[in-house]
Amino acid sequence: MIGLYRLLLSLALPFLLLRLAWRGRYVPAYRARWRERLGRYDRQPLRADIWIHAVSVGEVQASAPLIEHFRQGYPNAGLMVTTTTPTGSEHLRSLFAEAVRHVYTPFDTMSIVSRFLDAVGPRLVIVMETEIWPNMLSACEYRGIPVVLANARLSARSAARYARLGGFTAETLRRFAAIGAQSPADAARFQGLGVATARIRVTGNIKFAVRLADDLLERAGLLRRLWGRQRPVWVAASTHEGEEEQVLDAHREVLMLLPTALLVLVPRHPERFERVAALVRHRGFTLVRRSAQEPCNEPVSVFLGDTMGELPAFLAAGDAAFIGGSLVPIGGHNLLEAAAVGLPVAVGPHTFNFARIIELMVQEHAAVQVADTQGLARCIKEWLGDATVRERIGEQGRRVVRMNQGALPRLVDLLERIYADNSGAGG
Repeated sequence: MIGLYRLLLSLALPFLLLRLAWRGRYVPAYRARWRERLGRYDRQPLRADIWIHAVSVGEVQASAPLIEHFRQGYPNAGLMVTTTTPTGSEHLRSLFAEAVRHVYTPFDTMSIVSRFLDAVGPRLVIVMETEIWPNMLSACEYRGIPVVLANARLSARSAARYARLGGFTAETLRRFAAIGAQSPADAARFQGLGVATARIRVTGNIKFAVRLADDLLERAGLLRRLWGRQRPVWVAASTHEGEEEQVLDAHREVLMLLPTALLVLVPRHPERFERVAALVRHRGFTLVRRSAQEPCNEPVSVFLGDTMGELPAFLAAGDAAFIGGSLVPIGGHNLLEAAAVGLPVAVGPHTFNFARIIELMVQEHAAVQVADTQGLARCIKEWLGDATVRERIGEQGRRVVRMNQGALPRLVDLLERIYADNSGAGG
């Protein structure tokens, strides 16, 4: 099976490059530094003892406490972070500026991965959440480089899909030196796919280790002054195709009760900013785009967050939030950033990417799961109309985040043991 995988991926390589070029038509960053995806680099050396792979924005955000830990605790080790998407790269830069080196993830062919490993020479590889690349794992195993799947999650749907591949899945997963699972249910699914129990440790979910920027409240205050301090404001964060229409329908209902309410709409993917702006105008809403740096007075009903790296400040400046990817079957996005700043949070019915977190938040009355547009509108109207209710739910969110922040030291302990065993590092 591994031979077939390698053959198919080699045949697909030209099409992967064409896809990059196509996406680059709308997001020029996909065209930039494309040689890195082939394991070829313009500047050397890239040497780093620790390689952290985080696919995109969510994984970069989750890995931020780990990155900071290794930066501070192992300043001479060298740290390399790879992402697949330009948005992930931009978010890494917004968090760490030039302090952390970044290249794009190499395509998973043996020759490309080997070039990358020759250039970087890692002694520990940390893969965030659900990225499983057979050739990378095989190449690292051959070189004696331990790979840890950190903050690992595996939904029942994904486990069933992997199970259909039988021995290929088991052979691939056994190459992880360890798996730090988010929950006992995740651990059980990995065991069911053939991972030895001794290689799995339930470390918890490090996404609860929310890192708020020191200047977050200051930036939020400036935004709130721009929007109007007395206006009710709700944020629809990380929305997807087919979801903005539903959010705008809900906002129309909100405006019937609260005519000065402002919707801060933040699409997940920057290549969709123009289309979403056109949609908002087509629906008859007055619009201001963040990138235009224009006044946002009361006649404006929708503020489009079409810049990168500002979502945390948008959330901190709002009164309530809806987290996207959940009214459409994407699986939802992380709601903890909103909860950590004390916002009541609504999500839709499709939340399988964050099922355990959302189940916990709903059980603790720190979030509400709605079924549809009407449910979202009812929820937002109640919160924007009653400060006591939204503050109570928001405080519950803060409490849940605080009480579940023990995952990071458990995961760090696992990683440090493996790193020390492979490098003789003592700290």
